[in-house]
Amino acid sequence: MEPSVFLAALLIFVGIPAFTVLRIAKLRAARNQPEDTTARLEALENRVQELEQEQAEVQERLDFAERVLSKARDERRIGG
Repeated sequence: MEPSVFLAALLIFVGIPAFTVLRIAKLRAARNQPEDTTARLEALENRVQELEQEQAEVQERLDFAERVLSKARDERRIGG
């Protein structure tokens, strides 16, 4: 048997099935990781809560700044 024919046959009968088995194993391993997904989801939920808290604090600061500016404008109108 010629070497090129032997290599082609080896690739067809061993390489392709081995590649397919490896891909299936990777897919199954990726599918069987609900704990990792749960942990990532919890981390995302925590981050969203942190961002909501930061947004609320920024909103409070903005409201305060608006009140201070409004008061200063009113005082200038009354005094001027």
